[in-house]
Amino acid sequence: MARFIFITGGVVSSLGKGLASAALGSLLQARGFTVRLRKLDPYLNVDPGTMSPFEHGEVYVTDDGAETDLDLGHYERFTGVAARRTDSVSSGRIYSNVLEKERRGDYLGKTIQVIPHVTDEIKDFIRQGEDEVDFMLCEIGGTVGDIEGLPFFEAIRQFAQEKTRGQCIFMHLTLLPWIAASGELKTKPTQHSVKELRSIGIAPDLLVCRSEKPIPQKEREKLALFCNVRPDSVIAAYDLGSIYEAPLAYHREGLDQAVLDAFSISPAPRPELAKWEDVGDRLRHPEGTVNIAIVGKYTQLGDAYKSIAEALTHGGLANRVKVNVEWVEAEIFEREDPAPHLEGFHAILVPGGFGERGTEGKIRAAEFARTHKVPYFGICLGMQMAVIEAARNLAELPDAGSEEFDHEAGARRFTPVVYHLKEWVQGEARIERRPEDDKGGTMRLGAYEAVLTEGSRVAGIYGARRISERHRHRYEVDVKYREKLEAAGMVFSGMSPDGRLPEIVEWPDHPWFVGVQFHPELKSRPFEPHPLFADFIRAAKEMSRLV
Repeated sequence: MARFIFITGGVVSSLGKGLASAALGSLLQARGFTVRLRKLDPYLNVDPGTMSPFEHGEVYVTDDGAETDLDLGHYERFTGVAARRTDSVSSGRIYSNVLEKERRGDYLGKTIQVIPHVTDEIKDFIRQGEDEVDFMLCEIGGTVGDIEGLPFFEAIRQFAQEKTRGQCIFMHLTLLPWIAASGELKTKPTQHSVKELRSIGIAPDLLVCRSEKPIPQKEREKLALFCNVRPDSVIAAYDLGSIYEAPLAYHREGLDQAVLDAFSISPAPRPELAKWEDVGDRLRHPEGTVNIAIVGKYTQLGDAYKSIAEALTHGGLANRVKVNVEWVEAEIFEREDPAPHLEGFHAILVPGGFGERGTEGKIRAAEFARTHKVPYFGICLGMQMAVIEAARNLAELPDAGSEEFDHEAGARRFTPVVYHLKEWVQGEARIERRPEDDKGGTMRLGAYEAVLTEGSRVAGIYGARRISERHRHRYEVDVKYREKLEAAGMVFSGMSPDGRLPEIVEWPDHPWFVGVQFHPELKSRPFEPHPLFADFIRAAKEMSRLV
């Protein structure tokens, strides 16, 4: 039977609940326990799949095809535990489930209310798989006091009441603001946040306090007194140079020991932190620097490409180099020559995206990388743009385009090298989709296998002929143009098992040019970098020695 840790936030948002949850999960693993992490989001979207990246950051995709909050990426990167559909839920999904049950008559004519029907649905979600692990960590999105979060706070209050005493604890993450004029850390916002939490029936067992300055012992004792927690349960969370320093930093502050004490687990198993010490050593002592240009359309918000940025860092760890990333707006290349903007970079990455804006710029970035022999990594749309560039400039298909952008009748004549995928095979099932279908959850989502060509670059990188990677897209490169493109020199080095869907393309006569239809960044870990990112950074490191 799992022990439950509920992580809540107060004072302001974006304090790092997801990171704290992930770091705590990794510390509990280091002590020999099994963990699973979950995110409960109060927004009314059924999932973040249709949200703009500017609004919510990236959408993280699980093996079983769930579109989830980006915090699940933190959970996976820190613990290595593959997230599942049952690890992320929103108010929208909860209310949708309740209304579906009401329409079916499952409630036998009762009046449907937030209590008990909505809170019961939330509790049902929380208890899924509780017999599988030692600890279940559940992060509640938003901050205490948000009106939309009240059903979740009430649900976890009820859940803790229903469980055996000592089976659930509450960890509250707050901010201690530094007032420069008076030279003080102020505890009052945290006191008020805890007061708000206690007013709805939840008493925190631990306080994790974000601060840019050291927290004096006097302030810790004051927080413990007024928030009714033990002094050693007031944990400082300082700003760090890298998020991967968090497990060791929290361990030094005693977070994992405080959690075990709250559960009365004694004696506590000694932690094995060697892998995090190695990650820290690689971060602090790089043996070089590489400069990577990410040419995208959501460059104003780094969280839109969060997993890619982290996977590049992991590739740097694998090669003991520091990775400097510069975000380049793709639209610039639709007006200007890419060369002045891209010269000096050791590699170029073009990520996924949706919609026409910036696509011609991405095509020009792919052309620059191909012709100037700069390592290029195209992911999802980045692969499609590289194929369209090759089709236009080398395969005698000057009107090559994509149905995603050129589908309007009479817009212009084009050759649909990239087309809307209408049916495909997932396991034993055949999936069918139409352009007019609802947008949410209708893409090719989750893990699919690919077969790699023997002797290809990617087969060597993976060290395997068959791989499984996560997908999130509606459009595919049309295999009927494969012959023309391969005659021009591009190799289709990865295909779906039925041979119908191109998964990977590469230029064999290039230092490093790979395009993939899937999202390898979603499976990269600091202690287990994805092989494609590790080799991409290796190629960038080699390029840095030449320029």
